[in-house]
Amino acid sequence: METTGHALRPPVLVATPYPEVAMARAERLFDIGSRASRMMRSADVLEAARRREAQAILISVGLVLGEAEIEQLPASVRIISTASVGFDHIDLAAAARRGVLVSNTPDVLTDATADLAMLLILGACRRVKENMQIMAEGWVRSNGFSEGLGLEVTGRTLGIVGMGRIGRALARRARGFGMPILYHNRTRLPEDLEEGATYFANLEDMLPECAILSLNLPGGRAPVMTRDAFARLPDQAVLVNAARGSLVDEEALLEALASGRLAAAGLDVYRREPGFDRRLAEHPRTFLLPHVGSATTETRLAMAMRAIDNVEAALAGRPVPDEVRV
Repeated sequence: METTGHALRPPVLVATPYPEVAMARAERLFDIGSRASRMMRSADVLEAARRREAQAILISVGLVLGEAEIEQLPASVRIISTASVGFDHIDLAAAARRGVLVSNTPDVLTDATADLAMLLILGACRRVKENMQIMAEGWVRSNGFSEGLGLEVTGRTLGIVGMGRIGRALARRARGFGMPILYHNRTRLPEDLEEGATYFANLEDMLPECAILSLNLPGGRAPVMTRDAFARLPDQAVLVNAARGSLVDEEALLEALASGRLAAAGLDVYRREPGFDRRLAEHPRTFLLPHVGSATTETRLAMAMRAIDNVEAALAGRPVPDEVRV
């Protein structure tokens, strides 16, 4: 139940602006002080948390709370709630040592991110960046019959690395294009969740079969796509990544594009954000977006509300629905 009495509202730091409806709810539930006009820097979060003796911090991707920052948090902080499915911007081990809960927002961004992954597939295969540039320049010359040809998406074999909620949602969309689905996961899914997809216990065995490869697993680990992994793909394969930039060795990606091993790449995430490697943008066969997988009005509101749900539960002493454990 939402509490409106001012004296009963615990101090909470909202370190990044959420949609207005979510901010209004946060103000009813908590004492959030003055609203941030944009995402706060880590140093400002620490200062504000200490000054306000915040019991919770609401953040999102882009605001990093690593070991050094978490060690400096005041003892008043009980939970860090991120409005994101990813949580590699938070040092979970450091939070656990301090007794600080961490929560994320799974489920609510599944469809938006799967839609965008499908967009990356289509954009990369059909050379959308090059064609948009032609239109921006006024379309002064028609392509010849054999110029500017892209790759057929329909019927192409799609390999999915990480068959969680988003991976399965992408598979459902890809089936509409008649794409055979292969997948690699830590464990095989039950047959009803596979929906006819073929499981590979070893990624190395799956890569040579993938005309298109989509990364749909959490980051915060060593790159999945290394030079060796790219070498295992068939010639003229396509890579799409709407998960985490840390999953791809970008030097190896550029080499695979230069060699022709990779026909194209569709990326929404990068090892450095926002200051990504500009060589990726300069390559003609990349289709790039600025980390907008969950960027729909409906999804961002749902994420913010879910993040607030987690804080409300923690501060009321109830189990946190989306607690992330080490």
